[in-house]
Amino acid sequence: MDPATLAPAAALFHGLSDPTRLAILQHLTVGEHRVRDLTEHLGLAQSTVSAHLACLRECGLVDSRPQGRASMFSLTTAPELLEVLAAAEQLLAATGYVVALCPNYGIGTSGNPAPEDLKSHRADESEQ
Repeated sequence: MDPATLAPAAALFHGLSDPTRLAILQHLTVGEHRVRDLTEHLGLAQSTVSAHLACLRECGLVDSRPQGRASMFSLTTAPELLEVLAAAEQLLAATGYVVALCPNYGIGTSGNPAPEDLKSHRADESEQ
């Protein structure tokens, strides 16, 4: 398959790659929330929640509607997103959450390494 045809899927997964964005999406699976509600539930600054909501809106995953002086945020495609999140949980469980140890994308790593900077998953190969 041509990598260019996979670019939109990669962009989607990149949009889902932040734990705060995932937490926001999980909160929105139960219904609409205001930014204030999300900041209280997540214990985050309003500016942080707003920035992540803007990203999620630009990715087409959330939408908002005015309600008085506030905006109510909701999922744009709740059934499909729930399926993706459920599939991710099943995949994580099936692999024993090993991805958390990935030297390129695991917990504690940052950024998106270039292909030539990808680290080996096997200790004996990384020493070569």
